[in-house]
Amino acid sequence: MKNGKVKFFNHSKGYGFIKDVETDTDYFVHVSGLIDEIKENDEVTFDLKEGRKGMNAVDVKLVQNN
Repeated sequence: MKNGKVKFFNHSKGYGFIKDVETDTDYFVHVSGLIDEIKENDEVTFDLKEGRKGMNAVDVKLVQNN
C-alpha cells in the first residue's frame, strides 16, 4: 500500500488525482477504484494498477486519524 494525499477529485465526473507522498507522483483515480468516499486534501492509502494511460490508484481508503 502507498500513502498519498487527494490533490483533486470531481464527484460529478467521478475522477481525480492522488499525489504519492514518497515520490510526489500524481496518479489518476476513478470512482470505481474507491473503497471510501474521498475529497481534496484527504490522506489516503492506495494500490496501483496498470490502466489504459498509465498507472491508476485503486483500493483507495481514507487514513483513519484516531
